[in-house]
Amino acid sequence: MQQVLPARSVLRRLSGWTILLAGTAYGLSQFVLLLQQQPAVRYAFYAGLIAAAATALGTLPALVSARLSARSNAAMLGFGGGVMLAASIFSLLLPAQTLFTQYSSAFGHYYLALALVSGMALLLLLERLIPHEHFIKGSEGQQALALKRSWLFVLAIMLHNIPEGLAIGAAYAGGEAVGATALAMGIAIQDLPEGLVIAMALLAVGYRRRTAVLVGSLSGLTEPIMAVLGASVLVTASVFLPWGLALAAGAMLFVISHEIIPESHRQGHELSATLGLLLGFILMLLLDSQFG
Repeated sequence: MQQVLPARSVLRRLSGWTILLAGTAYGLSQFVLLLQQQPAVRYAFYAGLIAAAATALGTLPALVSARLSARSNAAMLGFGGGVMLAASIFSLLLPAQTLFTQYSSAFGHYYLALALVSGMALLLLLERLIPHEHFIKGSEGQQALALKRSWLFVLAIMLHNIPEGLAIGAAYAGGEAVGATALAMGIAIQDLPEGLVIAMALLAVGYRRRTAVLVGSLSGLTEPIMAVLGASVLVTASVFLPWGLALAAGAMLFVISHEIIPESHRQGHELSATLGLLLGFILMLLLDSQFG
């Protein structure tokens, strides 16, 4: 016999779905309005989507490729670290320094240092609070063992992408669209090998190819979300712009030092990792010189 739901229960469910759909429609309408009214937010969103698409594109070879060699993995990680290092310096820290010194010639450098440390501290706090699992070092964060391993990997990838999205949003909020585009291009380029490394790492711990590609692709969605968040806050409160730029730089430097470099050196291919880092740094330097 089929169980007939009481009329009150049916009405409650219908009301819940109606509220959910209405809230979603309202949220989407406000988001579209924000994109129309704020060009900087709109461009940051588009750039974040391109970065997310680059991550997804990078995962596709995992559908057919064998496992990456340790040397190739180290070189790709180093390349991504080099791009992020150059981006944090030329596209974030230097513009933030200029703005800080304009606001206060006497204390601008101290404000820059404080904002930089604050960005690192923010990522350190998130890493301590959010359960996640490194591809190499294992589980970290509170109650990590209580979550499925797949979600730990997803959280780790999302945590890694937060500073990249914030950096894109902060750069476009600064009003220098050309320089921000160079930053976004650099991040998208480094997301290509990063997506492949993520998918291959998931394969190495037992995930199916399609699952590894899907998880790696979805991880990139953190970037447009954080790009919109960062640009929205900094556009409406421009006084915080240099703080936002320096915070994003500090967060990226934390990821480079705490995550990327140790992972790239783990299997003894320091030279390949260093050459990859140098190549990524030079590429971002050229992009910034050409478009910045």
